[in-house]
Amino acid sequence: QVQLVESGGGLVQAGGSLRLSCVASGRTFSNVSIGWFRQAPGKEREFVGSISWRGGTIIYGDSMKGRSTISRDNAKNTVLLQMNSLKPEDTAIYYCAASRRRMPMTMDSSYDSWGAGTQVTVSS
Repeated sequence: QVQLVESGGGLVQAGGSLRLSCVASGRTFSNVSIGWFRQAPGKEREFVGSISWRGGTIIYGDSMKGRSTISRDNAKNTVLLQMNSLKPEDTAIYYCAASRRRMPMTMDSSYDSWGAGTQVTVSS
């Protein structure tokens, strides 16, 4: 099983950028797809994007499409989420998750392991 730790969250002004990292431990990291989700207070968890096991296929959710980029480095067991042009409505806890299905998945039920999350707050 893969253990995941997110970092890089923080407070940023609207229009700014943040880069979130998801670092994994475990021998099977290169065999899993990694997804990013977010959850704002009082709202359901929302799909942000996902990257396939080798990084060749990436899909993005509507919420941050065009403003975010996902990449991975299997040699470093790391997946990055670059977020630009941030808006106050992007404020949420951001989670990364691993799925044994190698292709990107949009449903959170498809993921087997989750990190604890990192808080992103965007001020207006």
